[in-house]
Amino acid sequence: MKSNRIKASFSEQVLQVVIYCILIGLCLMIILPCINIVALSFNDGKDAARGGIYFWTRKFTWDNYKEVFQDGSITKAYFITIARTVIGTVASLIVTSFAAYSLKEKELPGRKLLTILITFTMLFSGGMIPTYIQYNKLGLVDSFWVYVVPSLVSVTYLLMMRTFFETIPESLEESAKLDGCGYFKIFSTIIIPLSKPVMAVVGLYTAVNHWNDWFSGAFYMRSSSLWPVQTVLQQMLSKAMASREVTTVSQAIAQNTNTVTSDSLKMAAVVVTTVPILCVYPFIQKYFAKGAMIGAVKE
Repeated sequence: MKSNRIKASFSEQVLQVVIYCILIGLCLMIILPCINIVALSFNDGKDAARGGIYFWTRKFTWDNYKEVFQDGSITKAYFITIARTVIGTVASLIVTSFAAYSLKEKELPGRKLLTILITFTMLFSGGMIPTYIQYNKLGLVDSFWVYVVPSLVSVTYLLMMRTFFETIPESLEESAKLDGCGYFKIFSTIIIPLSKPVMAVVGLYTAVNHWNDWFSGAFYMRSSSLWPVQTVLQQMLSKAMASREVTTVSQAIAQNTNTVTSDSLKMAAVVVTTVPILCVYPFIQKYFAKGAMIGAVKE
């Protein structure tokens, strides 16, 4: 018996070591490329063209970041991105929570039909061209509100929030109704205070979607003055790929005395656009695990 227990415990320890090694390897696969990008962004562009830079700089410089902020497009795009993220997230939470609470009420006429119609939109869409025509007729094309209005309600987040609302005991609402509270009073004083986890999760997901969206700016904006930061980055990367510089050191040195190359500029732009949203994650990481379980189990 003791030998069997020793073998079992030894097997478990070996399995744990294997699991830890796999997890460490996966973490390194994610972290090391990020470190490489940061190192290249702070390195002299022509020096980086020689290769051999992995996790630390060989010739430190700020020129890449100076070039990124030189024309002011990134700075202006930051204001657009921050504004659409804040306004879009708050507006989406308000509209989605109202809609979720309405669908949760069993007294709502046509509740099942509405749920089916809303769920239907998750499976089928009108397509790119009809969507553009619709936005154009609504006056959203080339307008800041094209970032906010179409994304006010996500069906996935709506169903997630409705499922969470359904887990709140009905006895609380019944007690409030006996005290003379209406639907809005119940919603504001009972439902919302008890729904902070799902509100935080939906708000987080919505904010990340707004921050990472480049598609709306690229396809619905005729003017670059209202581009968000991700669209500016995408255009910058496209130009860098279209006009790749020569890679040999002799040709690079003979070209001009500028230390900034398209690749080094690209790395600096990636860091500038991704670091702000990454700084938010450590403060709200706990909500990701909780958000993954919302709606997964219903008692």
